[in-house]
Amino acid sequence: MPRFVIEREIPEIGSADRDALRGASQKSNSVLANMTAQGKFIQWEHSYVTADKIFCVYLADSENEIQQHATESGFPATKITLVANVIDPVSAEA
Repeated sequence: MPRFVIEREIPEIGSADRDALRGASQKSNSVLANMTAQGKFIQWEHSYVTADKIFCVYLADSENEIQQHATESGFPATKITLVANVIDPVSAEA
């Protein structure tokens, strides 16, 4: 399944309180559930919140699902990048 990193430019998101982030997560989950009910495959793995951006990792059939989620949730998909491979410390082992 293709994995994507989505960069979302959201001014001052890093200073959002826990309730605001919870609300954003709930909105995202709601849109994802509706898309799944429509027979589309898209899954949110996790996100990293920085000062003015959120970097999200998603599994999806294609970039189209990522764009649809961004449109329906209201969270911008400033840049969508298809992940070519994943490495970690274990990758160094023979």
